[in-house]
Amino acid sequence: MKIAYVCTDPGVPVFGRKGGSIHVQSVVRALRARGAEVVLFARRIGGEPPAGLESVAIRKLSKAPKGRTAEREAFLLDANDELSEMLADEPGLDLVYERYSLFSYAAMEFARSTGVAGLLEVNAPLIEEQLRYRSLSLVTQAEAASERCLAAARSVLAVSRPLAARLEQETAARGRVHVVPNGVDTARFGPHVDPSLPGKEGEVTIGFVGSLRPWHGVEQLVEAFLDLRSASAPVRLLIVGDGPMREMIETACAPHADGVVMTGAVEPARVPGLLASMDIAAAPYPSMDGFYFSPLKLFEYMAAAVAIAASASGQVAEVIDNGRTGLLYNPDNPGGLRRALARLITDAELRARLGTRARAQAERRHGWDRVAEKILTLAGAHRGVPA
Repeated sequence: MKIAYVCTDPGVPVFGRKGGSIHVQSVVRALRARGAEVVLFARRIGGEPPAGLESVAIRKLSKAPKGRTAEREAFLLDANDELSEMLADEPGLDLVYERYSLFSYAAMEFARSTGVAGLLEVNAPLIEEQLRYRSLSLVTQAEAASERCLAAARSVLAVSRPLAARLEQETAARGRVHVVPNGVDTARFGPHVDPSLPGKEGEVTIGFVGSLRPWHGVEQLVEAFLDLRSASAPVRLLIVGDGPMREMIETACAPHADGVVMTGAVEPARVPGLLASMDIAAAPYPSMDGFYFSPLKLFEYMAAAVAIAASASGQVAEVIDNGRTGLLYNPDNPGGLRRALARLITDAELRARLGTRARAQAERRHGWDRVAEKILTLAGAHRGVPA
């Protein structure tokens, strides 16, 4: 089976280390493991191919202008013609699989016009996000492109139920939306991985992996950590990632700098060892309407067999069985995270039990192989064999 994997988003370097980048790499690996030939159409490469993807064929799309400008948006809209031509020049395609991107519709329309299966993976309501957190000049054009893309797709894959519910409200997608959550490569994580940052005897390490942005709630984790340190709890804070909140975190933690490690952004290969250095991993998402994320970090925490403290937000509450595979707290309760952390700090047996069960669940339900199986089933194929 020959698959065109399409990512036209200039903000997602397919061989980079962002969450979106890891998602692309993981899906491509899983599809190849099922026997598929994958050709990667991407606007931004982001470096050398990571291990296991060295032989993937690359079709590089034209580079977009820099900046958040109307010129850049117009370029992305016009670039649909280039993508159509490149797909037409690729012989023998059985499936066109696209990571939903602003202004992109050519891949799904090409698939529909040629009778090839076209699957659209949606990770977020991008127009809404762009308007809320960044900027968007060509709003009408972005909405029209999105409608064309959704209408042309044979199936639309949403990474969470809340996101699927939003997509079902779109007339262009209604009745063709399926929930396919993110996954994890369980072989990369777990008890067999050595800690890369060993702690002190008797010290409990609380960790976080992800970008340091407001919607990840890392500031709530910092507040809980500082409260615990002030109460003489034997804790260390390990933050893996970077972002606009880093300076604020460093300033807030300055009085307890001896108990804080901030790695900044790291290569994906370093994440398993850093997770193995944690006793507790936090997913402190704040309260928000329509929580639509499918957090990669959550599945990696589980695979790493680390005890999890997480807010009961959206898909998190579906994946974590409170008291069995992690501890959940109400994101509207300011003290919930601190209490969950305090309980885990003082109960090593509970930490071990939660981590072991979470790891077992990750192995049973959340491997990327399961994601690939769902993709191929929706495409009309199973295990790489045409239906």
